Amino acid sequence: MLALQPITFKDAKAFIAAHHRHHAPPRGWKFGVGCASVGRLVGIVTVGRPVARHYDDGWTLEVTRLCTDGTRNACSFLYAAAGKITRALGYRRLITYTLPEEGGASLKGAGWRLIGERGGGSWSRIRRPREDKHATQKKSIYGNSSSPRPTVG
Repeated sequence: MLALQPITFKDAKAFIAAHHRHHAPPRGWKFGVGCASVGRLVGIVTVGRPVARHYDDGWTLEVTRLCTDGTRNACSFLYAAAGKITRALGYRRLITYTLPEEGGASLKGAGWRLIGERGGGSWSRIRRPREDKHATQKKSIYGNSSSPRPTVG
């Protein structure tokens, strides 16, 4: 049986550092929540402002990390919880991105829908070089089912 569990930002970052396959912990968040099974933390979700500035409209949040130890249904459980919490806080949209090799089954199981493909590439430019510490291929963007489709502009 899965249950929600409060989590501190410090503990969420430690869980991500120990379990996430391809990302470091986020630098900040609006909120996060843990998922427990038999009293043991098995997953976390962190939610923050959208990384893409055109989605940062004051009404939209983004799942910045979702990480589990592989416990069955924990991902869907956390995606659904993040959507409910987002709406309870008064936000209208919640989005997240997945890599091409991630099928999105957990998102679909939580009632999210595929919006399309986005981005890819590096943030580094000649005039402002940066070290890429994230995946640079194109990603799929999903939105929770109760929110309108994110728009640009």
